[in-house]
Amino acid sequence: MRVGLFIPCYVDAFFPEVGIATLQLLERLGIEVVYPLDQTCCGQPMANSGCQKDAAGAEALFVANFQEFETIVTPSGSCAHHVREHLDAIPQTPAVEKVRRGTYELVEFLHDIVKVEEFPWAAFPHKVGLHNACTTLRKLRTAKASEIDEPFFSKPLDLLRKVRGIEFVTPSRPDECCGFGGTFSVFEEPVSAKMGYDKVEDHHRAGAQYIVSADMSCLMHQKGCAERLGLDIGFIHIAQVLNGSRG
Repeated sequence: MRVGLFIPCYVDAFFPEVGIATLQLLERLGIEVVYPLDQTCCGQPMANSGCQKDAAGAEALFVANFQEFETIVTPSGSCAHHVREHLDAIPQTPAVEKVRRGTYELVEFLHDIVKVEEFPWAAFPHKVGLHNACTTLRKLRTAKASEIDEPFFSKPLDLLRKVRGIEFVTPSRPDECCGFGGTFSVFEEPVSAKMGYDKVEDHHRAGAQYIVSADMSCLMHQKGCAERLGLDIGFIHIAQVLNGSRG
């Protein structure tokens, strides 16, 4: 299998190790990975701020970079959701429709498409709290949302349970938003910060040594909140854990 790898702009700027772990993990699984060097942003920040027309340039460049690929993988649920559901600031050509159909978030790609059965190189001997980002949970449906009456499922937990030594702890309100919300954290800073404090304190009371998520933007927000509160918690992307990081 050959895939195009999309690394979100905030990961590229602040957490390049997550992009590297994603690349290495996919290659460990025998996947041919191509990283288009001209890629930038998918346009999500502008669209989420109500500036749809301003997203057109980024969206057009995204399509130009990835239209040759049948499958595009990104370690970000919100970016995957934007491409699939909101890449509409540009005309809907066959190339755009192909890119929208072929874009997957990393967890759903590993779980649903590759159907990975084991990560023999991975061990993470820590107590872990899982954070499901709101978009990943409720739009991509990678796990059961607590407000929906349906059988429990969790694609990230299914993958993480294949990692040796990992122990899961659960906060009292596992589905509660951490308060990041993209530009919400800028325009509603006091509310965003309080939600973040509540979230990391809930994980801390549960005994989490690390918070693991498939969305680095949420982890970035929670990391800042934990540091301000003086809480001894680590934050790590699921790609790093599955790729063999010990923390």
